Amino acid sequence: MDLPLPFEDRYQAGRVLATKLKHYRGRPNLLVLALPRGGVAVGYEVARALEAPLDVFVVRKLGLPGNEEYAMGAIASGGVRVMNSLPGITVAPEVVATVVAREQAELIRRELLYRGQRAAIPLSGRTVIVVDDGLATGATMRAAVLAIRQQHPAHLVVAVPVGAEDTCQSLRNDGAEVVCAATPEPFRSVGLWYEKFPQASDDEVSRLLEKARREHALLVESKPVPTHHAEVQSTLVEGMQRHLQPLLGNADDYDKLLQLIGPARFALLGEASHGTHEFYRERAAITRRLITEKGFTAIAVEADWPDAWRVNRYVRGLPGDADAVAALSGFQRFPAWMWRNTEVRDFVEWLRDYNIGRSSVHQVGFYGIDLYSLFTSMQEVLAYLDRTDSEAASRARYRYACFDHSAEDSQAYGYAANFGLAPSCENEVVQQLREMIRRAGENPTTPGLERDEAFYAQQNSRLVRNAEEYYRTMFHARVSSWNLRDSHMVETLQALDRHLGEGRASPRIAVWAHNSHLGNAAATEMGERGEWNVGQLMRDRYAGDAVLVGFSTHHGWVTAAADWNKPAQRKRVQDALPGSWEDIFHQTGSSRFLLNLRDDVALRTLVAAHRLQRAIGVIYRPETERQSHYFHTHLAEQFDALIHIDETTALEPLDKGAVWNTGEAPETFPSGI
Repeated sequence: MDLPLPFEDRYQAGRVLATKLKHYRGRPNLLVLALPRGGVAVGYEVARALEAPLDVFVVRKLGLPGNEEYAMGAIASGGVRVMNSLPGITVAPEVVATVVAREQAELIRRELLYRGQRAAIPLSGRTVIVVDDGLATGATMRAAVLAIRQQHPAHLVVAVPVGAEDTCQSLRNDGAEVVCAATPEPFRSVGLWYEKFPQASDDEVSRLLEKARREHALLVESKPVPTHHAEVQSTLVEGMQRHLQPLLGNADDYDKLLQLIGPARFALLGEASHGTHEFYRERAAITRRLITEKGFTAIAVEADWPDAWRVNRYVRGLPGDADAVAALSGFQRFPAWMWRNTEVRDFVEWLRDYNIGRSSVHQVGFYGIDLYSLFTSMQEVLAYLDRTDSEAASRARYRYACFDHSAEDSQAYGYAANFGLAPSCENEVVQQLREMIRRAGENPTTPGLERDEAFYAQQNSRLVRNAEEYYRTMFHARVSSWNLRDSHMVETLQALDRHLGEGRASPRIAVWAHNSHLGNAAATEMGERGEWNVGQLMRDRYAGDAVLVGFSTHHGWVTAAADWNKPAQRKRVQDALPGSWEDIFHQTGSSRFLLNLRDDVALRTLVAAHRLQRAIGVIYRPETERQSHYFHTHLAEQFDALIHIDETTALEPLDKGAVWNTGEAPETFPSGI
């Protein structure tokens, strides 16, 4: 059927295009990807009609200098570049490189602007419909298709309201399913086939994406649960009621958990948010028992190595800080409340009291395993070498001077090094780490403070090496940077294990981090998109010597920010989504309980199916609850044990700002009823 052209605008074109795709409506794991800016209005209407989530896939055209509308090629997320043949035109390589660098910077800017800190919706295993407002040369779409295919969608569809016939056919020849609603001849340009074809703005793109997220979340939540699903859930709830162990606030609450941990050397204790009071409180209570009853010798936390080392010095009674609040004052980087809070303060004071009177080899330490402290760790390496070897300090200072152009901005360094705007410092940090390792081998120290300080410096140099790579890769796929970060955490745990184990019994370490780091990634959507984490790596390397414990909640309050680097707020945690693990736990009627997912074979069978699980980090966006905070997990393979606390409260920061003190208005505001 011939379509009436021109289209009124992109929105009307999207509605027309949706009629050509209506057979995809209701398909599981359907996703509409729009190419911004012009494709987002079209994609919004398509996603709305097909009842699918909408996301953006940023691609930048490489315009020919002097004739920017003529595409030399295009680049897309993931480092993909597609170049067109240019008959009769020669472009110098350095000119192409300049254009690529400029457009790469714009690509990154737009991704951050449109998505913020939200992760892209995973494409693996999905039916992906990639949408633009039209196809002329097809360079932009071709780059998008290549990049999307690298993420292994189950099926890929290219869809546009209007396109040049030869371009549409060329994409089909490349193996894509292509829906070009109209292919008028002569084509000339995309804008010719629209009555209104204004330049789309970043504000319009952001507004449509947010609107689409809200509408899809409401749609998902409003759909009734099929009867057979309700029956399955009822059976699951009844079965779980028989297997859960209520936690009543008694001294013996965690006896069975300690039995499950047994002789394991690593107890990985998670959290479903970075701002829940009960998660921190119960984790600290379990750790106290691990120390006093099981002989655990260290706590390793999802925190920067130098800041945690300051706490380590305090709990060991070394000179410096007067109290726990002062010892925690190194935690200034967002989100400071993760470690500067009342629960950690109280635990740190308890740990110092516990260590008093014990020899250094029998004291319990406090260590950080994260890698965000690139420049602070450099300073600590230099400070150590200044005290111990001035010539080595000069060599280190020369190597680390490579970073001077970045003004101690880690992301600025990564961006500049990744896109060739400044030299990479990879060789320098590797050389420095090798020298630190060689020094340790040539100058062995006896157990005690001197040996600890040497280890501290060596780990800082290791962190600098890993952080340099992390910040260089963070502008590529998220998978690479995530995997580097968690690999560093495991490297640090292994180094700590070796250090604490030299000349004494095998150490035992409690690890505090988010569920997303400590649950087995292979049992979740993370694994499906190629991510691994601490829990998976530790289970692979240590088997039963690493016990994975998760936490969950159904509703309550949380300390979190609305966006990155924004103030901490007390935010209401919405009731868990119907059918999620948290919803199933809530339906048991038990307010607090423990599940033994490793040893209870009947329970493992009961929870074998995958369901949604909530994860709140330092940012909480209830307006996009499903997309921002849920992922599918196989619970029995994810954790060895899980602690559920149905209603939780917000973690109390030591530095409560006006926003946190105010909190969110109650649902009955302003009536107060």
